[in-house]
Amino acid sequence: MTSPRRALITGITGQDGSYLAELLLSKGYEVHGIVRRASSFNTARLDHIYQDPHEPNSKLFLHYGDLADGQSITNLVLNVEPDEIYNLGAQSHVRVSFDTPLYTHDITGAGALRVLEAARQLNKYKPVRVYQASSSEMFGDVQEVPQKETTVFRPCSPYACAKVFAFYQTVNYREAYGLFACNGILFNHESPRRGETFVTRKITRAVGRIREGLQDKLYLGNLDAKRDWGYAKEYVEAMWLMLQHDQPSDYVVATNETHSIREFLELAFDCVDLNWQDYVEIDERYYRPSEVNLLLGDYSKAKNVLGWEPQTTFCQLAHLMVEADCQLAVNERLARESSNSPREI
Repeated sequence: MTSPRRALITGITGQDGSYLAELLLSKGYEVHGIVRRASSFNTARLDHIYQDPHEPNSKLFLHYGDLADGQSITNLVLNVEPDEIYNLGAQSHVRVSFDTPLYTHDITGAGALRVLEAARQLNKYKPVRVYQASSSEMFGDVQEVPQKETTVFRPCSPYACAKVFAFYQTVNYREAYGLFACNGILFNHESPRRGETFVTRKITRAVGRIREGLQDKLYLGNLDAKRDWGYAKEYVEAMWLMLQHDQPSDYVVATNETHSIREFLELAFDCVDLNWQDYVEIDERYYRPSEVNLLLGDYSKAKNVLGWEPQTTFCQLAHLMVEADCQLAVNERLARESSNSPREI
């Protein structure tokens, strides 16, 4: 009997990592994930996989490790011997990267290099394929619209600079060592599992809480920045397809549509028949020192080579996120009411 293909995912506890784990498990993979040690549980996005009654023998395994610790990464890669590695781990918040530039470079940039070096060691005796999570933020002060694989990078944040470093290290390991390594240049991709500090989720979370009387105001920064928004659950399929192709390459994953944060804001509040202007205030603390004003991706290569294209529209994405966060807010309100109700003696 043939053993299942084995994948190793850094950043498995994040939005993309959890969706990718689901996808790979559905395809029969044995999935290993790297998680950082913490004093509290940080695996909420994966709990349903363990608890799924239809998956009593889940092939999901978690290991402690850290992208800052090259030895731990190498040890894990050599012990697990994966067929595929997906490096999704990063300090991924652009605004926070201005406050923690060295940490961002170490985790987001040098962390990717540590993964590549570990893969190179494994590749000496067992073939391995590597996916590197690159970002549309690398285009920064964009030099052409739409942005494609050949567009010049002009990063405008420590995060984007770290991602450019990781991108070119991936290309270098592919060309210098013959490592099967791909960059997925993913434009903004959202879902109900998006972290609550990212603007789309911050908005939809507030919509639900405001509707349930749990929150009064929403504070945001630049509403005019335009982004290419897609659905994360679909984008992880593109990651997988890159590693199934005969030749390694780099691909833009996007929708070829751009919308402003203001548009997303209006659409989200319209879902619950509220006027966003009654609840939103601008706070300059959320402005970036240098802003990226427009991102718009051309995914033609991914469509022509991999057969991938987005399915969920901007409007559908906003609706599914609002629906999920409204239910979350209802649960939060009911829990609060239950804890405040008098108890019988």
